[in-house]
Amino acid sequence: MRRLYKYALLNETQDKLDYALALQPNDFLERRLQTLVFKQGLAKSIHHARVLIRQKHIRVGKQVVDVPSFMVRVDSQKHIDFALTSPFGGGRPGRVKRKNAASKSAGGGDDE
Repeated sequence: MRRLYKYALLNETQDKLDYALALQPNDFLERRLQTLVFKQGLAKSIHHARVLIRQKHIRVGKQVVDVPSFMVRVDSQKHIDFALTSPFGGGRPGRVKRKNAASKSAGGGDDE
């Protein structure tokens, strides 16, 4: 029961076994990292959220998490953010952006 409270599946007042047995699969799916990343607006879609998580762009607290099915606790929910090493979180720019910056500085004005 204590674990169900930590994951916000039950309230502290719902301390009977009947409440735990009445939980639906949807209740568990709402606590997944993939769903929470999408609902917080860090991703454009639920599929985009999954890709961001698998590519290690998302962290929970200080830990980078790459498992979309990670169950997020209530106290960890407010710490979901982009990873520090991610281009989305202020890290090193991505491959295409670095390539474009290098071509602009080297080539200059080869426009047709």
